[in-house]
Amino acid sequence: MVVPISVGLAAFLILSGIIGMIFAGIRSMTQGKQDFRKMIIMAIPFVIFGIAYAVLGDFAKAGVITTLALMGVMVIGIAFTGLRGTFKF
Repeated sequence: MVVPISVGLAAFLILSGIIGMIFAGIRSMTQGKQDFRKMIIMAIPFVIFGIAYAVLGDFAKAGVITTLALMGVMVIGIAFTGLRGTFKF
């Protein structure tokens, strides 16, 4: 009896936190405090997931593809940063 209640409360807290972040982001954007490029960068994982889900049609596979794609981008970014530091360009 306690487990369903606690899971429901946890889901409610997570959902209310997400809704609060969305409203705070919209408010910051309308007040000019947020850079639009940063918001686009934050949307990239959702776009990759949406494309993967549209192509594969499976929620779990789309999540794995999204994770692998973002890890690949991270490895390329780390390598580029290391090369840039090494060759100082």
